[in-house]
Amino acid sequence: MSQRSWTLLVVPHGSDSPRTFTLTERALRIASGFAALVGIVAAIGIGVLVSTVGMPTSRIAQRENRLLSQELIDLKIRLRHLEDTLDVIGKHDERVRLLAGLPPVDSQVAQVGIGGPGMPRVSDDPLYRANPTLGRMAFDTRIDLDKLLRRANMLAQSFADVSDSLTTQHERFQRIPSIMPTAGWLSSTFKRSRFHPILHISRPHEGIDVSAPMGAPIVAPAAGVVVRVSRQAGYGLVLEIDHGNGIETKFAHMSRVMVRKGQRVKRGQEIAAVGNSGLSTGPHLHYEIHINGKVVDPLTYVMPDAIPD
Repeated sequence: MSQRSWTLLVVPHGSDSPRTFTLTERALRIASGFAALVGIVAAIGIGVLVSTVGMPTSRIAQRENRLLSQELIDLKIRLRHLEDTLDVIGKHDERVRLLAGLPPVDSQVAQVGIGGPGMPRVSDDPLYRANPTLGRMAFDTRIDLDKLLRRANMLAQSFADVSDSLTTQHERFQRIPSIMPTAGWLSSTFKRSRFHPILHISRPHEGIDVSAPMGAPIVAPAAGVVVRVSRQAGYGLVLEIDHGNGIETKFAHMSRVMVRKGQRVKRGQEIAAVGNSGLSTGPHLHYEIHINGKVVDPLTYVMPDAIPD
């Protein structure tokens, strides 16, 4: 069977003679195949060129995303450790608040949870819209960090409250007459009725007597302000100190006083010397404590072994 063929007539402008070209079916197929091959090769070349140019940027972006993901994972692990540390500090805070006389922090407040109206949404985060995986990790990490910062601030405020409370209590404790004013032996106790060794009558003994050598030091049993230095019938040379909160102390039969009216004194500060002034059978200190104007037994305020050397 003869092959089909096509004749092309090309007529040039001018006086040149026309030219004819004959194309067989086989030749046309070969030409078409060659053109298709050239197109495929060209397409592959363009694809390789584009891939070669774009691949480094894509690989760098993927590598950076992996590094960022690992950093976020490491950060969340550290935040968990920090959260555990804050839990331990919170437990210590509860005990310290108890010692400071403060009420415990409400458990829900202590957790400082977040949520409710006004809470940011991950869908609003630009990073989440660009990369949902990294966006979610970064969003959760930021929320955890905000929560821990709020807990840390709350604990800092609690410690400040504890410090203020302990300072106030320390000042109050410093004003409680809890040490014996002088070293010696207890020769007479606090009694509602006692036979007076000089007057030979029974009457209340509104303090305690501590026998000590003449001139032995007398110290302030607590911090306070000297309100009176005088001589009183029967008591001899007298010194009185106001410790605040309705507490006053009185010292009698002294030989001399080292402080003056209006002077502030500290616990343990030397204020006078043991004497034998007034109605006294020998050197000793008569010591009284008044609470809101009423006498009380000084020994109920003295701590064990709290006697100055």
